[in-house]
Amino acid sequence: MAHYRLVGSIPPKRHTQHRPDGDGSALAFEELMGEEGFTSDSSLLYHRNLPSRIIDAADWQVGDLSTVPNHPLKPLHLKLHDLFDSDDVSAVDAVTGRRLILGNPDVRISYVVAAAPSPLYRNGIGDECLYVERGRARVETIFGSFEVGEGDYVIIPRATTHRWLPETGDEALRIYCIEANSHITPPKRYLSRFGQLLEHAPYCERDLRGPDGPLLAADVGADPDGQTQVLIKHRGNGPGGVVGTVYTYPFHPFDVVGWDGCLYPYAFNVSDFEPITGRVHQPPPVHQVFEAYNFVVCNFVPRKVDYHPLSIPVPYYHSNVDSDEIMFYVDGDYEARKGSGISKGSITVHPGGHAHGPQTGAYERSIGVDYFDELAVMVDTFRPLDLGEAALASDDGAYAWSWANGMQSATDGNDQGS
Repeated sequence: MAHYRLVGSIPPKRHTQHRPDGDGSALAFEELMGEEGFTSDSSLLYHRNLPSRIIDAADWQVGDLSTVPNHPLKPLHLKLHDLFDSDDVSAVDAVTGRRLILGNPDVRISYVVAAAPSPLYRNGIGDECLYVERGRARVETIFGSFEVGEGDYVIIPRATTHRWLPETGDEALRIYCIEANSHITPPKRYLSRFGQLLEHAPYCERDLRGPDGPLLAADVGADPDGQTQVLIKHRGNGPGGVVGTVYTYPFHPFDVVGWDGCLYPYAFNVSDFEPITGRVHQPPPVHQVFEAYNFVVCNFVPRKVDYHPLSIPVPYYHSNVDSDEIMFYVDGDYEARKGSGISKGSITVHPGGHAHGPQTGAYERSIGVDYFDELAVMVDTFRPLDLGEAALASDDGAYAWSWANGMQSATDGNDQGS
């Protein structure tokens, strides 16, 4: 994200000596964290310790990342709220507790309900986009920390050491996890050639929240010189090409006294997304919020809809011949969709090769509707998605036939988003 920030203590000139505690004090160690081989966004971080210094490396079993094909090809309804007992998540954390729903060589989609602090962790494979469905948490990173809550997207760049600390409260922390094998950015069509978000973009830099910092070990009650473990997800020969390693450092990684640049974690709340509408039904790209290699992320927010006098506000039936379409229903009046079973916490999987659209009767009932009260997060992939163990455990087994049953109980809701 090409939006320059400076946090903490840095030298006036890059790649020069920096003694953060004054003349004669120890030198800080400069680390360039950059993308695409020194040709894209980067930041310079100034550490009190050698960032390369490790004293042990051990295996970390990252969990069940095995998948099976969606065969025979069917649209699916997955009920994510059935995956975790929210009264029994005291030992579940937002990193190791993730359960894989869907995956392909470009992206893995997981879900977790967590109440325990996570270990320190970094993803060495790609950026992560984590949508906070419910609850609140403090995210602590080597760049600093921020508070996140319901409706926040949290973008964590590849190889950023961080941890999740859920707040105790009435609602458990529920996170929809989108892990890329690439970088996640705003859509290119929303950016100037220098990286500024343009006037037609549905959000701008004012809507993005960067971390407050710097954040040092003493700030989080840790021993700066204590041995510390960091879990690392990286490329290998495990399921989905993913394996894990535990590094042990002879110090705490929160040792960055300052940094500057255009690469850092940030949060963006879905309520700050300004919907793009028109006289007739607008195609899903107007709802796009992020892009990555071979997939995009869109969100459908409460909005006024089509105002042509003959408009049909729900979408036309469509075959996304190049895409699998994954819709995560977060909020809205989905309870009214009797028969389809779609409700808060549901996912629909509409695979490439299957024509999909509104449930039976929704086409007609939508005429004259001028507002959709819905909130959903959509991932469209350009390679087919296989089913993880969480998809197999949460499939309702009936959604594929919901257009054919002809019963009134299946025709009371609108497939407004997909």
